[in-house]
Amino acid sequence: MTVIVAGSVWVDPAARDQYVDAHQVIVRAARAYPGCLDGAISADPIDPGRINIYEYWDSEATLNTWRAIAPRPGPTGTTIKSQNVFLHEVSASGPPFKPKI
Repeated sequence: MTVIVAGSVWVDPAARDQYVDAHQVIVRAARAYPGCLDGAISADPIDPGRINIYEYWDSEATLNTWRAIAPRPGPTGTTIKSQNVFLHEVSASGPPFKPKI
């Protein structure tokens, strides 16, 4: 069963871009890892302290294997103030909009 890790973390707005940049090594490596279908750690376009997290994996087992060997981020210049990130088990997928007939 595919899984999605999604949500947001909040950091000091002055350090947000450094936090995102420090995680680029992880995103690049994850996207190249077998079983990673997609992933992103990105600055929110509206909230200056918010960072959006998105990971899409072919299975929770692959995700757990990845986490055991994943590189660590560089210096982030900040700590996470709060977070709201969850793992979702995906039972079905399809287009987000139904075609108009």
